[in-house]
Amino acid sequence: MSKLALKVVVAGRTYPLTVNASEEGKVTKAAEEINKAIKMLQENYAVKDMQDLLAMTALQLATRSGQPSNGKNEADYSDIENALKKLSEDLNSK
Repeated sequence: MSKLALKVVVAGRTYPLTVNASEEGKVTKAAEEINKAIKMLQENYAVKDMQDLLAMTALQLATRSGQPSNGKNEADYSDIENALKKLSEDLNSK
């Protein structure tokens, strides 16, 4: 298999990777999905800490892997939205 040097940007940081040439699209798409999820969380919630955003994104992606597609090209982040809403409500009530 042919190896390819690739740089992907996740959460504003660049990561150099060496992947099989056949996996380039998959890796690039994964990085794009992660960045879209982070952006959505930043726009919709008061969470600003990048580590928290990455953790919630990882949780969302891990829980939906293996699930059937919803027929759309966009990811369903309703679970993470609900979890963050509850967290925000809990923090505001204290």
